Formats: sequence, structure tokens, C-alpha cells
Amino acid sequence: MPPTAHPGASPLAGEAAHPALSRTLILLMALACGAVVANIYYAQPLVGLIGPAVGLSPETASLVVTLTQIGYGAGLILLVPLGDLLENRRLVVVTLGSTVAALLVAAVAPTASLFLAAAFLIGVTSVAVQMLVPLAAHMAPEASRGQVVGTVMSGLLLGILLARPVSSLIADSLGWRAVFGLSAVVMVGFAVLLWRVLPQRRPQRPPGGGSGYAALLGSLGRLLVCTPVLQRRTAYQTMMFAAFSLYWTAVPLLLAGAPFHLTQRGIALFALSGAAGALVAPIAGRIADQGWTRPATGFALAMAALSFFVARAGEGSIALLVLAGLLLDMGVQMNMVLGQRAIYSLGAETRSRMNAIYMAIFFLGGAAGSALAGYAFAVGGWEPVTWIGFAFPALGLLLYLTEFRGRHPA
Repeated sequence: MPPTAHPGASPLAGEAAHPALSRTLILLMALACGAVVANIYYAQPLVGLIGPAVGLSPETASLVVTLTQIGYGAGLILLVPLGDLLENRRLVVVTLGSTVAALLVAAVAPTASLFLAAAFLIGVTSVAVQMLVPLAAHMAPEASRGQVVGTVMSGLLLGILLARPVSSLIADSLGWRAVFGLSAVVMVGFAVLLWRVLPQRRPQRPPGGGSGYAALLGSLGRLLVCTPVLQRRTAYQTMMFAAFSLYWTAVPLLLAGAPFHLTQRGIALFALSGAAGALVAPIAGRIADQGWTRPATGFALAMAALSFFVARAGEGSIALLVLAGLLLDMGVQMNMVLGQRAIYSLGAETRSRMNAIYMAIFFLGGAAGSALAGYAFAVGGWEPVTWIGFAFPALGLLLYLTEFRGRHPA
């Protein structure tokens, strides 16, 4: 028999009821999001250690990161929409259980093929985080939904920003395999806690046929084509996340060379500076709850664009690079929460699928930003990196200005 649910964990169908959503539960969901999403990024600073240990050549070692990202993208499309079809608490916990298995395989894998398979599955199953965020939106009353989503998302951004320095520090002390083994233990803990405290949520099935898995996946394209708010918010965040990924991929390359010559540990500590950007997420949620999504969106896009002028001026100054990272992270996080608040307000029955579309597309934007960063830095150094980075939110701003031509939704 499964453990008895928390007294506040009553069944939740659609948006008909809102069980008690305590600050403790919100904090737990935020921490869980951060811990789960970190699994996607742990390997990035460890490629140089993992490759030789499992028999990957220097030319193929980057597959460790690439396959994890591909797996995450696949999970967004194939697993996250199940939140509109299956009971949510069980779906989250089963997915986390699969994450544990993949992490344990990665921790002990003796060969490249086994490790790469585990890396792919770590990416696929880490989409549990994108099952938790819509569930938090389901549980939150309409008046405070943005604030709740913002708080949970602050945990997610902290996980993204802290994963690389944390994995570097653990690997430096205990070896790279300990990173995956310790994360597996953490995932077990969160799976148990979430099973005990989350409410059950059984999605309402649409009347008639067409409610199976194939129909669910088939509806993704129609939702994107027929939902202008989703189109617009996805486009904004794709530009923002491309800029975010470009900056945080290129800045370690800058810091490793002249005039900084930072060690891996120094670069890890620099990355910690961006974590403060997560603090803006609950504020963005409150702004959205007050109906200020449109002006806040323009502010977030402008802040991200400005950050690359600061970054350009900071080519020889760590202080200015830290400031640029903070401005960029704040803008990206604010825009993400504003976007989620907007699409989550469109209806409970499509919330998981809309979240899957939103995340999957802007994740591709992040992959493009990362790819451009290395090439631009190798060809022209820091200046082209900052101009390309500026171009992404600038394009978002141009699209944003079209909102004022008519009654376009925010």
C-alpha cells in the first residue's frame, strides 16, 4: 500500500477545488524543481573527466551533454503532456523513480555506450520538473497563481545556475561518479516526500473519444497554431533563453583566458553570482497577478538587451560581467514566469500540454544560443558574442511592440 497522503493532499480534479497550499509545500516543490532540473546540467563542467573514464574520445566527449539535452527535449514532448491525461502525483513520482535508476547507471557505468544511454534517460526523466510546475498552478487559487508559479520557478532557476558549480566542487572532492550517486539519493528523498504531501489530481477527460495518448500528442500542434497567447509567449522566451544560454556558455571561455585566467573552481564561483537572479521570480508572479504582464514583459526584454551592453563593457572587469549576468538572469526569469502565468490562465485541461510546447520550443532556442556561443567566441572573441546576445532580446522587443497595434493578448 502506498504511504498515506498528507491531510491537505486531497484529490484535486481540474480546478474545482484548491487543497491547502502551505508555504512549506510551495517551498518543497521549489526545492524539488531545482534538484531535478540540476540533473540536466551536472555533466557540463565534467566532460573532461567523464570522457576518459568511460572511453570517449575528446571529439565525442560532448555527446555526454548533447544526449542529455536531446533526452530532455524528447521528454518534454512525450511525457509532460501526460499531465493532462494521467493522475499527476503518481506520474511525477514514477518519473522521479526512473530518474533515480538512470542516475545510478551513470554513477557506475564502465563503458561509453552505457553511460551515454544513461545520460539520455537522465534528460528524458528530468522532465518531472515540468510536471510539477503545472501542478503547482492547478493547486494555486487564481488570485495568487502567478506568485506561486514564480516561487516554484525560482527553485528551478537556482537549480540551473547552481548545478554546474556544485557538480564541479563535488567532483573536485569526491570524483565525478559521486555527483550522480548523490543526486540519486536526493531524488529518492524528494520522490518519497512528494508522494506523501502532494494532492492527487485526476485530469478531467474530454467528452467523447480522442482522449488517448496518440490523440494527446496529436493535439500539440493544434494548440500551438490555435493559441495566439502561447505563440507570443513562446517566441519571447525562446529569444530570452537563447541569450541566456549564449552568455553562460561563452563567459567561462572568456574567464579562462586573459586577463582573468580563472581556474575551474574560480569559474564555478563566478557562476554562483547569477543565482541571485532567481529572487525576481516571485516578484514577477505578483506583478502578473496584478494584471501588469504587458509592461513587465517589455521591461524584462529591455533588461536582457541592456545586459549585453554591460557585458561588452565588462570584457576586462569581473564586476561588470557579474552585473551583466544578474541583469540577464533577472530578465529571463521574469519573462518566463510572466509567460507561464499567461498560458496557465488559458484553462486547466490543456495546462500540461501548453507547458510542454512552451518549454520544448524555448529549450531549442537555448540549444541554438549555446551552439552560437562557442563558434562566435572562437571566430571573433567576446564582441560578437555580446552583439549576438543583444540581438535575441532585441528581436523579442520588436515582436513585443506589435502588441500595441491592436488588441493582441499579452
